[in-house]
Amino acid sequence: MDINEFIVQVAIAEHHVFAEQIVTEMAESAKARGTGIAKRSPEYVASKMKEGKAVIAFHKDGTWAGFCYIETWSHGQFVANSGLIVAPEYRKAGLAHAIKEKVFDLSRTLYPKAKIFGLTTGLAVMKINSDLGYEPVTYSELTQDEEFWKGCQSCVNFEILKMKERKNCMCTAMLYDPATQKHDAAKKFAEELQKKPKLYERFMRIKQSLVVKPKPKSGLLFFLFTLLFNK
Repeated sequence: MDINEFIVQVAIAEHHVFAEQIVTEMAESAKARGTGIAKRSPEYVASKMKEGKAVIAFHKDGTWAGFCYIETWSHGQFVANSGLIVAPEYRKAGLAHAIKEKVFDLSRTLYPKAKIFGLTTGLAVMKINSDLGYEPVTYSELTQDEEFWKGCQSCVNFEILKMKERKNCMCTAMLYDPATQKHDAAKKFAEELQKKPKLYERFMRIKQSLVVKPKPKSGLLFFLFTLLFNK
């Protein structure tokens, strides 16, 4: 079994018929791991589908295979990709990575300026997050929205979280900051470009010509040059 046997897509309202199955599998998976999760009702999951804020996966035979949804916190400043679940019979096929990548892209599209974060004890999820550009952070860098932290109350480690005054716990906090990523990407590109003197000189001449006398249709190009060389 491989990833080509699955369809991973943005969920739509009609997928609400799978909501009960999804929340049941979420609960069973958390029980098997010995951890807790923020409990969600089928109605809540269905609402995420209706809003276009969820990703669902199916096997090519039409069987439900996986799911993940988007939550926002601190007035949209933070986004969490929550409730990642893959049906037991379809695990080890790379489906979790495909779902996470799809919901990550959806999050970036819907909330391009938001910081995307997660709390997890799973090494596999940490690896996926790292591949997507997340970095380990302290809990202080996450949303301080009380509603988010209430979701930890159903976890078996909640007492540890309270004892540590919400500064750390058994979960690893990971964060994707679009502002930092943009800066790092531009810096890396500029560094690579400077290793090629002739190409770098050519780019700088073009940039200078745009600064002195920008062309009407060169707005995007000018923006890219500004981003690359003025950091």
